[in-house]
Amino acid sequence: MAGFTSNTKTYHEQLSIDYTLRLREILKTLPPFARDYFRAMEPQTSAKTRISYAYDIRVFFHFLMENNPVYRNYSMSQFTVQDLERIEPVDIEEYQEYLKVYQNPEEKQITNTEKGLSRKMSALRSFYGYFFKHQIITKNPTLLVDMPKLHDKAIIRLDTDEVATLLDYIEHGGDHLSGQRKVYYEKTKNRDLAIITLLLGTGIRVSECVGLDLSDVDFKNNGVKVTRKGGNEMVVYFGEEVEDALKMYLYTTRKTTTPLPGHENALFLSTQRRRMGVQAVENMVKKYAREVTPHKKITPHKLRSTYGTNLYKETGDIYLVADVLGHKDVNTTRKHYAAIDENRRRLAAGAVKLRNP
Repeated sequence: MAGFTSNTKTYHEQLSIDYTLRLREILKTLPPFARDYFRAMEPQTSAKTRISYAYDIRVFFHFLMENNPVYRNYSMSQFTVQDLERIEPVDIEEYQEYLKVYQNPEEKQITNTEKGLSRKMSALRSFYGYFFKHQIITKNPTLLVDMPKLHDKAIIRLDTDEVATLLDYIEHGGDHLSGQRKVYYEKTKNRDLAIITLLLGTGIRVSECVGLDLSDVDFKNNGVKVTRKGGNEMVVYFGEEVEDALKMYLYTTRKTTTPLPGHENALFLSTQRRRMGVQAVENMVKKYAREVTPHKKITPHKLRSTYGTNLYKETGDIYLVADVLGHKDVNTTRKHYAAIDENRRRLAAGAVKLRNP
């Protein structure tokens, strides 16, 4: 029909709208000239990324108002782009130190790890870089300050036996429960098993998982269509174990659940009959993992790491791993998954003799 438009939006379309509206609200709390920067970065970034940058840059201006005598009586709206030129490298170094522990406007104490520190400094460099590149300012003090050093951390993942134990626990962990706990377990068991099996069997991100619609699952080719970071769509293929878990959920729990209006297309539903959110899946994964591997802090991202490691071990193809995981830069993949295998590293333990027998 001519002129007809559907009001039904996909999960990712609605999410983009929500993020865009949220970003507009945050920009009202930044100096007016900052909007030029966010408008310029829009084509290359997601709304979620711009929100993160906006929060990080706002911290910088709060730091100036709290700690720099020149700006102590400033309000956010008084800052002009020329104020960026007045900042010296030493001010940036002081800001970097400030970021380790500070209080936000809600009086909450914030601490930053190496990764958080690096992200906030990257945001500030990008912000300065835009105005410097366009010759709106003639100095860029952020280039004269060393970026925080990031140290490699051991990748936390599940071993093969831990994967099997986790899946077994989800299947049978409620066998000895009774009453209301038993009812809740039976109600969520097939869904939870489908989600965790899907994450472990495909390596998709938790945000990609909750965004799945019923129509995104293709059993003819055994693939799921996911929307990657940046909005690109891609089919990720799965094996028999994922197929079985998804079918079990779809033909039982999902089939007998009537979704609330607006959530009819969602693949995974909460007990409130709404599309599951990222936080709900994270909490669910942590709940089961605590019972199986209490010594490891397992999150959905760790399940992704588990898949990536196993895929690399089985294929030895770092480019395949990068493609399946949706990494834009294969060096990111190589850094995480092509390190020396831990089993080989263990051989070093007995290789060097300290005393002759």
